[in-house]
Amino acid sequence: MNTQAANLKTLHCPCGDSKQYSDCCGRYLDHGEVAATAEHLMRSRYTAYTLNREDYVLATWHHSTRPAALGLANQPYNQWLGLTVKHHEQSTPDRAIVEFVARYKINGRAYRLHEISRFVYQEELWFYVDGDILPN
Repeated sequence: MNTQAANLKTLHCPCGDSKQYSDCCGRYLDHGEVAATAEHLMRSRYTAYTLNREDYVLATWHHSTRPAALGLANQPYNQWLGLTVKHHEQSTPDRAIVEFVARYKINGRAYRLHEISRFVYQEELWFYVDGDILPN
């Protein structure tokens, strides 16, 4: 478990759920549990971004659209401010979408990422495929 995750043990999970990190996204990031829904996967991916866990983000990205690397360690520091899940819909047993807004700051300037993400269920795992970024 990395230091940031260790510090989160008794705090609410960054994904916005009222559970503690260890009982929420920590189960996926630190203990390898499988996300039961696309929404759980999306929340855990957000948490992985807040913890700079590029390994988890890439492992949960579908191989057909996954980049070789993200270079999170080389990007400016993001202060993640919160996540709001606006909509989750599983249209078929193996396809789902999650609409969310992630708020963050870079060098003191606030940003919002509003996205509708697509997920696919394969080999008993959910994977992020891609998403459409919506205008703010």
